[in-house]
Amino acid sequence: MSEKLANPAPLGLLGFGMTTVLLNLHNAGFYPLDSMILAMGLAYGGLAQVIAGIMEYRKGNTFGTVAFTSYGLFWWSLVILLLLPKMSSVGIADPEKEAMAAYFFMWGLFTLVMFFGTLRKNRALQFVFLSLAILFFLLTARDLTGNTYIGTITGYEGIICGLSAVYLALAEVLNEVYEKPVLPIFPTNKK
Repeated sequence: MSEKLANPAPLGLLGFGMTTVLLNLHNAGFYPLDSMILAMGLAYGGLAQVIAGIMEYRKGNTFGTVAFTSYGLFWWSLVILLLLPKMSSVGIADPEKEAMAAYFFMWGLFTLVMFFGTLRKNRALQFVFLSLAILFFLLTARDLTGNTYIGTITGYEGIICGLSAVYLALAEVLNEVYEKPVLPIFPTNKK
């Protein structure tokens, strides 16, 4: 008797994508950083992705486990980085720009390597990971230079990245429901 497991990837992709869009609307200058973004980072960007990663583990998908769990914990760490100095009674300072640049650089490096793991997947997932690597490197450049123009470009690139993840998630849901390609994800046909 075999047990059919649901595909957790759309949950993780939506948690990542929607939270990324909302944060990058802030980065593009549409509104200030506020509790809406932080709550999304903790709940949907963070918790939903960690749950999706655990579900991918159950399915035996190492790539999905590492990706979703890591990016879920990225959101938690980012929220903690932003809130800890404001909640600390022992005087923990806000992170320096150089420290944030190092933080984003390491996430960019991780994402770039993970991108190579998508080359046997589909083009839509490849786009998500490549645009995310670019986003992290742009965040690094923004924090190293302090250039607001780079910050605005970063916001728009992040919106594109997040929307690509939302598209892939919804494509996977609809394609499964209708048992045919409703929204293309452009498979590579590599096994």
